[in-house]
Amino acid sequence: MGEQPDIVVAALSAGALAAAARRAGWRPAAIDLFADLDTKQLAEPCLRLPAEGLRLESGPLREALARPDLRGLPLVYGAGFEDDPALLARLAEGRPLLGNRPEVVARVKDPFRFAATLARLGIPHPPVAPAWDGSPGDHLSKRIGGSGGAHITPATDSKAKPGWYIQRRVAGHALSVLFLADGAHAVIIGLSRQWCAPTPESPYRYGGAAGPWRCPERWTRTLPAMITRLAAAFELVGLNSADFLVTGSNLHLLEINPRPGATLDVFDRPPMPPLLGLHLDACGGRLPEQLPVLLGCRAALVFYADAPTRIEAGRRWPAWTADRSAPPTMIGRGEPVCTVFGEGPSATSARRHAERRQRELAALAAMEMQ
Repeated sequence: MGEQPDIVVAALSAGALAAAARRAGWRPAAIDLFADLDTKQLAEPCLRLPAEGLRLESGPLREALARPDLRGLPLVYGAGFEDDPALLARLAEGRPLLGNRPEVVARVKDPFRFAATLARLGIPHPPVAPAWDGSPGDHLSKRIGGSGGAHITPATDSKAKPGWYIQRRVAGHALSVLFLADGAHAVIIGLSRQWCAPTPESPYRYGGAAGPWRCPERWTRTLPAMITRLAAAFELVGLNSADFLVTGSNLHLLEINPRPGATLDVFDRPPMPPLLGLHLDACGGRLPEQLPVLLGCRAALVFYADAPTRIEAGRRWPAWTADRSAPPTMIGRGEPVCTVFGEGPSATSARRHAERRQRELAALAAMEMQ
């Protein structure tokens, strides 16, 4: 590309942010743990950090941002910073941070402060505690600031480890609400159905999302009002998502992700204006008066390897994939291979389309390993 970047996107996987930045007219540099093929095509430079424990390490990240061509550029952050708001504060020294302030992230991701605020607002939320006194099957163990669901397991010890907490298990299907906020008000972009890709070790590992999911009539007034109350209570700005469990007609708020997240791939498409542009506007206090209705539904599914998978040079990736691993590389069992997209008239049909495509890729991968 040979062009100077004018913005930095950083996350565990920054491909969707880099694509969103391009669509919004920016020239991104990207920093993440994978440096996938398509991220390299979208961002220059595209810097890969050490991936020990699938966490963003402070030292290498700060070293990458200290490069002369990245010094002082605005930073948009995605998943991977929730467990270390102090790192965000350090990164904001000497550059604009385009998103929620570090102290807002700390407040949202502290499970006990979060639960106390929801109780004050009257928003249903599964109880949390540092320990539980019921039967083991009724509770989950979660890492504070964790993302992606792989850290969530049934609670087996009555007391949480340091940096973890216990949450009562609630049955229901997962619903995510993507919204824009200006610190006092909010506008919903869309709802998506989400699902898990369980393994024995990680029964709640994130599997994918499909949307837009049509908001039931009974929530058309209450849900926007609830999201606005959350935005004001936590002083949220920019793109955020709220994850709920739906049981019958009841909503239980699980968490807020205070940054652009996984559903960028689902909603950032015409006729929707570029979502990263809306994110930056909202961080500056400007919300859109009205948003267009997306036609049709899209699913974005994470394809995990169910056996060691070799990606050779010359591998031809279908156009309906993203986050394509750069060859030559060996992907371990349970690690992500790529993201697979599907389309359809409903969220369910879009998910099924993505699952069919995933099976095609898995069959091709198995043939290549023979």
